[in-house]
This record gives sequence, structure tokens and C-alpha cells, in this order.
Amino acid sequence: MMLAFTLLVFLPIGSMGFASTRNRRLSTSLLLVDKSEQTDFETVLTSIDSDKWIKDSYELENERVLGPKQCLVYDTTLRDGTQGESVSASCDDKLKICKRLVSFGVDFVEAGWPGSNPKDAEFFRRAKSELKRKERARLVAFGSTRRKNMDAEDDVQLGALLDSEAPTLCLVAKSHSWQVEEILRTSREENINMIADSVKYLVSQGRQVFVDLEHFFDGYSADSEYSLACCQAAINGGAKCLVLCDTNGGSMPWQIEKATKEVVENFSSATVGIHAHNDCGMAVANSIVASNAGAGLIQGTINGIGERTGNADLCSIVPSLALHVGTKFISAVELKELTSVSRYVDELLNRAPSSGAPFVGSSAFAHKGGLHVAAMERNPLSYQHIDPSLVGNEQRYLISELSGRQNILGKMKKIGLYDDADSPQASKRALAILEHVKQLESEGYTFEGAEASVHLMILHSTFGYCAPFTVLDYSAQVYDTNIDSSSRIIKREENGQFSLLGSSTARATIKVRTVNLDDMDYDSSAAPLLYKDRLEVSDGAGPVDALAKALKRALEPDHPSIRNIKLVDYKVRILDPNSATRASTRVMIDFSDGEETWTTVSVDQNIISASLNALVDGFEYALIEHAQSCMLCDEFYE
Repeated sequence: MMLAFTLLVFLPIGSMGFASTRNRRLSTSLLLVDKSEQTDFETVLTSIDSDKWIKDSYELENERVLGPKQCLVYDTTLRDGTQGESVSASCDDKLKICKRLVSFGVDFVEAGWPGSNPKDAEFFRRAKSELKRKERARLVAFGSTRRKNMDAEDDVQLGALLDSEAPTLCLVAKSHSWQVEEILRTSREENINMIADSVKYLVSQGRQVFVDLEHFFDGYSADSEYSLACCQAAINGGAKCLVLCDTNGGSMPWQIEKATKEVVENFSSATVGIHAHNDCGMAVANSIVASNAGAGLIQGTINGIGERTGNADLCSIVPSLALHVGTKFISAVELKELTSVSRYVDELLNRAPSSGAPFVGSSAFAHKGGLHVAAMERNPLSYQHIDPSLVGNEQRYLISELSGRQNILGKMKKIGLYDDADSPQASKRALAILEHVKQLESEGYTFEGAEASVHLMILHSTFGYCAPFTVLDYSAQVYDTNIDSSSRIIKREENGQFSLLGSSTARATIKVRTVNLDDMDYDSSAAPLLYKDRLEVSDGAGPVDALAKALKRALEPDHPSIRNIKLVDYKVRILDPNSATRASTRVMIDFSDGEETWTTVSVDQNIISASLNALVDGFEYALIEHAQSCMLCDEFYE
């Protein structure tokens, strides 16, 4: 019976009406009780208390979750989050994200509105066979109350919610009298009936029902009596959670606190939740204030994605409650996976992670000022509110003209060049590198976003380091048959394909010296060459593309791992536009091996030279772990 218990933790059993013979009960295909355990299915259902897992873990007041001591995490990334601009997820992506969220420890995953679009209907259909029982137990299907002036049993949208076979259903309901009369165009009394009837019907079908009280805080400010009456209607129907929504995102924390406290005090039979939007930048603060006022369930999205300016960001709320408030989460949230989850969701949604995001951003624990870094070396908490490893992030020292010697020493220590960062030799070397950084930044370099270039600069200044390859010379040519700027952008169709008229073709030639790794040469009687020179040619869409391909082709025979390296971004900035065509150009290139991403930078008046230098640094950084001792740098030690 343990498997059945694990599966049914969110199902409302006992008083929720499983006895009705006309109920659309959850099918055994959803519950997936093993055939060996399938005795009497009705007996299995009625013998388990759906809230037992909560009661066994915490002492709950009136059998509800009460903040800020406890908290249920309700994720709506896959529903409300996908309403954000340029945010879209395929059904496959939604299934992957759902699995990751459950693994992270989210209590509820609102996966979509099955009655509104085919993709969400497909998700719930596939979830029955493609998600594990624990994952299916966390699913929530979202929908609205019945349509006005009709029976709940006849509402097609409510039927779609039941057909989803999600164990928990969340209904959105109007709780602002003005919204009811002007937007919904019905009477205040009919709206109350719509809430009560819809909840009662779904509960009678054996589902756990939450109610999202839309525009609650605005409605509470305008007519608190009616907003509270909407809450009472949901309770009368059998709702297990009242979710108070700051739908327009315009409420202030003190307004959230006052209204939440009143609902918590007046409706002791249900858990109270909060759903905040970020239109005033208050979503996280409002969610935490609501928790402090007694809300035991917090809705939000990963990375705060959502309509307009976004929803409350769970990546800020969860660690804030856990680490600064001392909240206990009903499910054991794997807090050290937070940064990984954040970036996983961004990757699947094809979004660039926000470097400045609290807790999970790459800059969240990045330190630039020299005085700050010097203090951090004594005690990391001098300029950090937590240990970044608690949320799966890491501390970084940024290198710039504002940096101090400690920034460089921190980098050197991380690389492993010096065990004793306080030694005179290390200090002298760090000071020399810092002066070099300041000189380069005065000429247009920026190293804050190009840590791979800093890494290489430190290595190249270190006695004994040998680069895995050296570029001896290169050339790049561009061939073009059409220099008419107006016609170059016109597309024509050739064999069903579109191409640019007169688009240029580039050809690059590069000569590279690399260490000789051919064992056959060393087994022969003749003295082997310790290095090899390779000359390669490649065509490309432009000179930089051609150079990148030629360089990669020259390195692959001796360094096969290079074939996994991809260029994922290429940025160019003119530093002194007043110099016209003689202006210096800064090039930054992002590389990835599928797991790690790194950035290199170079500055030159020749954009091709700047690009090649950044390319060379990027490939050298990729090969550092594979480099072997060689004679490429003997000249420095003679």
C-alpha cells in the first residue's frame, strides 16, 4: 500500500464524495496502482487521508498550512509563465520542465488550461503515460468557474478539467464587484453562485479544488465585503485553498498584509495562498509579506516569467523564506539545485539567463571592488548575505580597472597557481597582472564578461605555462560579385531555397603550430619533431566565419575534443566612432562545449585581427585541460 499512498498524497478522500455512482472518478490509469496491489480500488481510495503526509510532518493549525512557519510551493511556469512575451514551450518541453520541478521539490505544478488550447490538452493526455506517479500526483489543471446562467455539469470547460485527470484543479474566479459587473457582465449574486456551484461540482467528482480569486486585493480595497463573500462561496463549495491574486500587480506590501491577515483569520478551514504580479516590482516582496501574514501557499514562476512584467519569482521567494525567514517547506526543496533549475528552464524556453537575478544570476555573488574582495578574503560574509553554494551558485571575482590585487589573487588561487596567496611572489605577480588589466581597459578592453581571457592572461604570465598551439600566420580574403547595397538585401528563390543576391564568400588560410602527439613518430629511430605545423584553408560566409572554420580544422587532428566546441555568440562594438574607419573595435565571442560557456575579448583597429585573437583565446581555453608539455614556448626559458 505504500506505493498507493505516495501517489495519492494530493487527492481529497473521505468527505469529498467518492460514493456517487455518476461521478467521473480518477481512472486507475492515472493512479497506476500496480496490478499486484489492485484489490478493491474504492477501498484503496477511502482508506487514505489525502493530507496525511502534511499532518505527519507538521503541527498544523486547523489542518491547514499556515505561513510563515510552513509553505507550499505552487509553480505556474507552464501556465501563467508562458503568457509572457516571447515565452513559448512545446509539449515535450513542458513535460521535461514538469519532471525537473517535481525533482526540485515543488508541491504543485500548474501545467496548463486543458479547456483553452490543444497543446495543454495534449500535455495532460501524454502525462498519463509519460510521467511517473509522483509527478502526476503534483499536477494541477487550471480553468475557470462555470459560465453564467448554466449548470456546472453542463459546462464544457469544467468537463475538460475533469477529463485531464489531474488530481488538483484550480479555478479562477472574479472577486472584484466592478470586474463582475463591467467585465463579466453578470450580477454579483450570479458570480457568487458560479463560484460555489463550480467548486462543489468538481469536489463531488473527487478532486481537490483551489480557487484563484482574481483581482482580490483591488476588490478588497473597493468593496471588502463582496470580496470576502467570494471567499465564503469557495469555502461553501469545498475549496481547500483560497489564492488571493494581485492580478494587476499594483498593490503595496502593507495592503497585501492587511487583506491577507483578515482572510487568514476569517477562513480557518482552508489554506490561504498568494498570487502576485510584478507590475510595480513588488511581486517577491508582496509574496513574502503575505507569507508572514499567514499565507501557506505561494504561487510563482521560475525566473519570474509571466504576462507583462512577470509573476512572482520563485527563485527569489523560496531561498528568501528558507534562508532568511526559516520557513519549512512541506516538500523537501532541493535548494542546492535552485541555480541549475533556473538555467534549465531558461535553456528549454530559449531565454538568456539574467545575470543580475538574485540568488541564481551569474552576477549574484560577483565582486568587483578591490576593498570588497580584500574583505571577502578574510570573511566571505562581509559582502554576501549567504554562502552561494547553498543555492548552487558560486562566488566570482570580477577583473577590471576598479579591481584590487585581491581580485587577481582570488583568480590565481582558483586556478591553482599558488597555494599561499599571501606569498610575496604571488602578490608581486598579481600586482603586475592588475596593472596590465588597467592598461588594457584604458584602451577599450573589458574583462568583466570575459573571464576566459583573464584566465589565459594569468596563465601566460606564469613561468612554465605552454600554450597548446600557436598561430604562425593567417590571411583572409573576401570575394564578392555584387556591391549594390540595395539589391544585396533582395531574396530570390533557387530550387525552393531563398538566398541573398550577390552575397559574399570569404576564404581564410591559417598556419598553426601544435605539439606533436603522434606516437608513431616517437617510436621510430629518427629523432621526432616535438611539434607540427599545419596549414589549412576554409571558406565561410564571411572572413571571421572562414577563420573560425580554418582554425578548428587545423586543431582537430591533434586535439579531437575541439570538434565539440561551438561559437554561440559574436558581439562587436566600435569604441571610438569619431575615428571613423580607423576606430578601434572590441570583439567578444561566447563559446560552449555543451556544458560550460566561456567568453573571450580582444580589441584592435583591425576587426579581423581582433576577431582572430578572441577566437584563439577561446579555443586555447577549451584545450587547457588537454594541453601537454611542449617546446612551443622554449624561447622564453633559454
